[in-house]
Amino acid sequence: MATEEAGAGVRWLRDRLLGLSWVQRSLLAGALITVLWTNLVQSGLNNRLFFDGLFLFAGPLVLAVTHGRRIGWRINRLAIRNGVLLAMFVLPFYLIGSTLPTIRAFYPMWETSTAPAEFLPHAAKLFFLALAAETYYRGLLCVGVSDIGFKAVFISPVVYMFHHWGKPPIEFLLSGPTDVLFGAVDYKSNSILPSVIAHGAGLVLLDWLVLHDPLFDPTGILAHLEWLPVPL
Repeated sequence: MATEEAGAGVRWLRDRLLGLSWVQRSLLAGALITVLWTNLVQSGLNNRLFFDGLFLFAGPLVLAVTHGRRIGWRINRLAIRNGVLLAMFVLPFYLIGSTLPTIRAFYPMWETSTAPAEFLPHAAKLFFLALAAETYYRGLLCVGVSDIGFKAVFISPVVYMFHHWGKPPIEFLLSGPTDVLFGAVDYKSNSILPSVIAHGAGLVLLDWLVLHDPLFDPTGILAHLEWLPVPL
């Protein structure tokens, strides 16, 4: 009797899943991925490479491949142009951010040095983390569900901010708007390449800058931003 009930339950679940649209399956998978990643991810750069690679990178790609979807994995002139423009737009934020005390106290998140033999592998690992993150946030949860229109841009910001909890307060505060900006550019490009370029290059640049003396004295900027409700 118990076996029959279990079989009936499995069939019911299978039928319900088969009846879901691509967008519904993407959102369900996205929710499952964030629950698994949040509860299983471990500290350490190599651990992050494994867990981000498994959940944020491979998970969305397997779902996409099995459904004949690209989820923004395409390269074209528009995506390259928009990637360069987006990177140029966010560059000042990284330059200024690298001088702020709270940012300099937090980064680099993982130990490294300016020695090329040590920093270059570190940079490659950071770039992969950015690729994995963009595959999940902007790929699965934005470009991948562009069938619903521009409102797809607003799906991932809450999750993105949640995953930035524990980061410097100013970074947490800006993570939501940043997600919307990256999502909008990727949506218009029909590619996650712009956000991969901006995010990956930004992570590498930030660590490199923080490993050196500040580019300038941030006292003036701190004075102009003292109205912000978070410490800098």
